Amino acid sequence: MSPAVAVDELLDGLHVVTLPLRTRFRGVTEREVALVRGPRGWGEFAPFVEYAPQEAARWLDAAVEAAWQGWPEPRRARVPVNATVPAVPAADVAEVVARYDGCTTAKIKVAERGQGEQDDLDRVAAVREAMGPDARLRVDANGGWSLTEAVDVLTRLAPFGLEYAEQPCADVHDLARLRVELARRGVDVPVAADESIRKAEDPLEVARLEAADVVVVKVAPLGGVAHALEVVADCGLPAVVSSAIDSSVGLRAGVALAAALPDLGHACGLGTGALLAADVSREPLLPAEGALPVREVVVDPDLLARHAAPPARVDWWRERVRAASAART
Repeated sequence: MSPAVAVDELLDGLHVVTLPLRTRFRGVTEREVALVRGPRGWGEFAPFVEYAPQEAARWLDAAVEAAWQGWPEPRRARVPVNATVPAVPAADVAEVVARYDGCTTAKIKVAERGQGEQDDLDRVAAVREAMGPDARLRVDANGGWSLTEAVDVLTRLAPFGLEYAEQPCADVHDLARLRVELARRGVDVPVAADESIRKAEDPLEVARLEAADVVVVKVAPLGGVAHALEVVADCGLPAVVSSAIDSSVGLRAGVALAAALPDLGHACGLGTGALLAADVSREPLLPAEGALPVREVVVDPDLLARHAAPPARVDWWRERVRAASAART
């Protein structure tokens, strides 16, 4: 756990901002985040609204680590990142991909509620056309398919040459069964675990059940960079660092994790700053030549004021910090 910090100290430096998105993503058009300031800089506390205090406490641990403790020394100066393609119509794909300067990998959202299999096929085909035959494509279902659906859809998507399928099924046992069934059918689509790592009481179950070829790790849900490094080491699988629609403050923590990993063989899902129409820094962390630099993020007071959330929302977040702080102890 990150250092103990009194809740009053957390609240003294609290700022809440509402950042609009360029494209609807996972059902939202704006991202509300709380920022805390400590002796080491800024930390981001932004668990999704449905998360209870116990789960939100891990996000607070990560914010405290960033603002009061800091991170390990980086092993690399740049972190390769992927483009992120929301569940947009195929006709809009080229415009989305163009926002990601130099990226040669794309993560494509699939299994969107209210859409069908053909929507997913058309979107992946459009990304392949836009990025060319040498680009690496990965799909992310966020656990939206049953085991049978995952087998069927991934069999149809396999000809596009997928790098992997991220969390195709919600249940970790289904992920293990899926790997077996895809191998039996000769379908070459590796499986990556995301929610089965960051939302699980025991993230190492993925490795024990041989349920994934790759683990996707996010700093905030795992309680900080230090604990995320431990999870990756204990899993013993290749890791991809990803984000959760973070501001540049939150993305900086993800960059710190990716920069500290002993091995980094995949582009990371940290280019999501390109999804935001506004940020809290005049120099936001955005992909350039397919990567993010390992550098500090300077938070601009004018941008904090411009995007400040309404007082009622600030009060809501202050109560949330109190509840998460109580759940840490």
